[in-house]
Amino acid sequence: MSATRRHFIKTVSAGVFAVTLTGAKTNNLFALAETGAVGVGMCDWNLGGAANPNIIPKAQKAHLDGIQVSVGTNPDNIPLREKAVRQKYIEMGKRYNIIFHSVAAGGILNKIPLATEPQSAVYVIDAIEAAKALGAKNILIAFFGNGDLRRKDSAGKYRNLKDGNFSSYELDDQRVERVVAALRQIVPRAEDAGVALGLENTLTAKQNLDIIDRIGSKIAQVYYDVGNSTGNGYDVANEIRLLGNDRICEVHLKDWKTKILGSPKGQVNMEKCAEAFAEIGYNKWLVLETSGRKGKFIEDTRKNVAFVKKTFRMA
Repeated sequence: MSATRRHFIKTVSAGVFAVTLTGAKTNNLFALAETGAVGVGMCDWNLGGAANPNIIPKAQKAHLDGIQVSVGTNPDNIPLREKAVRQKYIEMGKRYNIIFHSVAAGGILNKIPLATEPQSAVYVIDAIEAAKALGAKNILIAFFGNGDLRRKDSAGKYRNLKDGNFSSYELDDQRVERVVAALRQIVPRAEDAGVALGLENTLTAKQNLDIIDRIGSKIAQVYYDVGNSTGNGYDVANEIRLLGNDRICEVHLKDWKTKILGSPKGQVNMEKCAEAFAEIGYNKWLVLETSGRKGKFIEDTRKNVAFVKKTFRMA
């Protein structure tokens, strides 16, 4: 790694949620200088090409700092297994000053779930190996669609419960147990690689804490999505506080009601999210999962990046 690249990474690393030891917010650029590179990233499927390094210049043009890279799209298309593809990412990342902060096993696990299909464990391992090769610190393990961990009733609807002051859903115990058992076997690989296993799903913070405690490793964490949690009726700010910085590996930012974050039309209270993240000392990547309005990707993404850096007090 060149001296220029090291300087870039250390400089960017200081930016997120600069918080003093007393918890007070500050804009001190170097408050978190030793925590690792952080900034505003975007999912590659929102950039216009899952598992495609050719979108990297577009990310730079949109003022992004990084990209969440998909490991693949289906069992017959897992480009990140290939050494040449990984090398292309690394070379283009250096050229365009784009960091690969995480690797997603998303769509592929939503179709071939970790809860029911043994082969899906291979895709999680693929993501770990790709993350290590690209210098990413965590992976996203998705549990949506076929992979949802909630129990359905006889009518095919998820069974709603009440948990504190917000709604939650009954879990499918058999599915959860299979996920826990699979991830316990995968944990040693993740620990050796220094890559966190980030669970992204439809569950409450409390339910996620129970699952990762059962996995039994600090490397098992939550990949938190403020848009999904708001849409499910959860108290996002309280969830963030309950999870804490040590249990959240990375964050998706989106709002189902608008493509422009902070818009009056929005459903997610980004200011309250920012306050909660500052309170817990969150010092990791914020990842846009929104593509902007049709035909206005660059314009809208630049607005969203600027909004995030201002609202979440990034340097």
